[in-house]
Amino acid sequence: MFQERLGWVHFVAPLVLLVMLAVPALAFAQGGGLPEKVVSCNGADCTVCDIAKTAQNVLNTGIYLLVFLSAVLFAWAGWKMLTAGGNSEAYAKGKSIFGNVVIGFVIVLAGWLVVDTLMKTMVDQNGSLGPWNKICQ
Repeated sequence: MFQERLGWVHFVAPLVLLVMLAVPALAFAQGGGLPEKVVSCNGADCTVCDIAKTAQNVLNTGIYLLVFLSAVLFAWAGWKMLTAGGNSEAYAKGKSIFGNVVIGFVIVLAGWLVVDTLMKTMVDQNGSLGPWNKICQ
């Protein structure tokens, strides 16, 4: 039992360190954060640029919520593991929650990376890949 928990320390400690190092990059410290409005136009005056801006706002909001919900679920899973005592079923449930949150986090971020890379390749006009969502600005 102790060896199994010690094995998880070797997995969780680098993961916690990685998250602590990566979180400041996701802080949106320079006015990013959540947009004031997700849809940036009103009714019939929407253009293609407004659609791109709306898509970017939806992506930013989704990633922002993903980070928040992941932190809550990590805390909940850690609490379940910490308070399991000798109950191996409760400990396994917390471990399962950790794994599922990590897998979901990776899937969402990989999906964002695929969409971002495709949009950059399709919109590339001058040979240098830049932010696709800044084309209309």
